[in-house]
Amino acid sequence: MSTPPTNSEYMLLFKGTLWDRELSPEELQQVMTRWMNWLGRLTQEGKVKAAHPLGNQGKVITWKKGAPIDGPFAESKEAIGGYFLLQVSEEEALEIAKECPALKYGVAVEVRPIVDQCASMERVYMEHAIGSSK
Repeated sequence: MSTPPTNSEYMLLFKGTLWDRELSPEELQQVMTRWMNWLGRLTQEGKVKAAHPLGNQGKVITWKKGAPIDGPFAESKEAIGGYFLLQVSEEEALEIAKECPALKYGVAVEVRPIVDQCASMERVYMEHAIGSSK
């Protein structure tokens, strides 16, 4: 049996697009300076593979009555404002998420592992394997 790698890929999803509305320009500058220093340090340490903000406007495509539609739209507190793609262990990804400078202003950070295959495709393979063995 092989040992799992100590470093994997995790995505931090930053939720909340209106968190800064109540901050003064000076407070916002301080938070954003801390954010850029945080990202810069993590990048310099080789832990961040990619990081980008996302626009506040977007479309969600769903299925209703036999056709795709635009919507429903996420509330601003649930909208994803950006992401970091990390190459670290799960424990380190969680610790990095706790360092987010905007947490105390309402941003939530979701930590998700990057997997080789989606759960639905794994299910297809498992059901195919079970069906083939009968």
